[in-house]
Amino acid sequence: MLRNLYARWMFAWETALTTRDTNRIVRPVEWGFDWLEDFARPRGLMPDPAIVRNPAAVHANQDALLAINHAILRDREAFYGYARPTDFRLEERHPLLFPTNVRRETLRREAQLRAAAAAGRAKTAHFLRFTSPVRTPYPENDLVNARWYPAPSEKQRAARQAGKPRQAIIVMPQWNADAFSHNALCALFNRFGISALRLSKPYHDIRRPAELERSDYAVSSNLGRTIAACRQAVVDIRSCLDWLEQQGYEQFGILGTSLGSCYAFIAAAMDPRLQICAFNHASMSFGDVVWTGQSSRHIRAACESVMTQEQLNGIWACISPISFMDLFPAAPRKVLAVHATYDLTFLRRYSLEVIESFRTHGVDFESRVLPCGHYTTGETPYKFMDGWFLGSFVHRAFKQLATSGEHALSQKLPATAQPERDLIAR
Repeated sequence: MLRNLYARWMFAWETALTTRDTNRIVRPVEWGFDWLEDFARPRGLMPDPAIVRNPAAVHANQDALLAINHAILRDREAFYGYARPTDFRLEERHPLLFPTNVRRETLRREAQLRAAAAAGRAKTAHFLRFTSPVRTPYPENDLVNARWYPAPSEKQRAARQAGKPRQAIIVMPQWNADAFSHNALCALFNRFGISALRLSKPYHDIRRPAELERSDYAVSSNLGRTIAACRQAVVDIRSCLDWLEQQGYEQFGILGTSLGSCYAFIAAAMDPRLQICAFNHASMSFGDVVWTGQSSRHIRAACESVMTQEQLNGIWACISPISFMDLFPAAPRKVLAVHATYDLTFLRRYSLEVIESFRTHGVDFESRVLPCGHYTTGETPYKFMDGWFLGSFVHRAFKQLATSGEHALSQKLPATAQPERDLIAR
């Protein structure tokens, strides 16, 4: 009885949080072949423009996108490969919020931050900037932005004196995150002697085109652009690793939340340098989440007029973690998967698929369960529980990596998982 009451309360709270923003826009479906042209045209996969423009040619355009998907998955390194950037630099500026909602309290906070920066009352921060190897029509999006949280110098000195390697983690927040999201985690990692790069995803915060209120171009009913945004995010992550190596860092991890976890998973599958992985809300199939999640209902509203959930899964197979699971266990790494029992955005059954897939593929992982939903993860007390899960795992995993080295990680340990328990029932 208590459990049922708690579930109804949690679902109601979760629904209220996912429906309070009024600026989600239902846009018509666009195939987006132009976003994939550099990969598709040399392989003879670009469809006739007349067919693309024909509203009745739904099946032909679906087949063309599926053919591009198959080609990407046959040559994943070509699609997610890149030329190392040559213009890495640190920029000092005042941090701003770049909100994605138009709620009064959020806009007031943004105005206060801008006023403090203009008056010189705010502290500045350092941001890694470089040109993304994946280009788009939006120059602001192509200038990568990552707030830099170097570990305190005394901790780095102590680590070097103890013969420990320099360690860094890349942090990828959720879809539509503002520029302050996950900054507290980066500060926490600094306390452990771990440096952090908080990476702005494509079309997010300072990278968001001026025409947008939300980060709509990262995930949308423009199917090709959504694929291209994932490609750019993965390449940007790998480029950040290049910069960290140039700074003398030797061991690397990544933490991704929600959409950030998808980008983080594919980057780790493609890049064995990422030995520590924390996935905070994850799913195997990109299309499943978009089709069933509350926060993407406006995208489903556009897509369901021309396709099914299964067809959308096929179209977005090349940006779905399940398509990279064969690569993921190839490198020794430690993994955390966090999911929420009452999640209405990444449904629980899809999160359990992640755990089962890790078991099947022999991934050395831990599982943690939050007694809340997707959006309520950011509310008290659940944000502190989530922070404990993530922070304690990252601390332990990096400590073990430093003391045991790659040899210990290379031992094929059986996957370990904490059975899901409804904590409210205790």
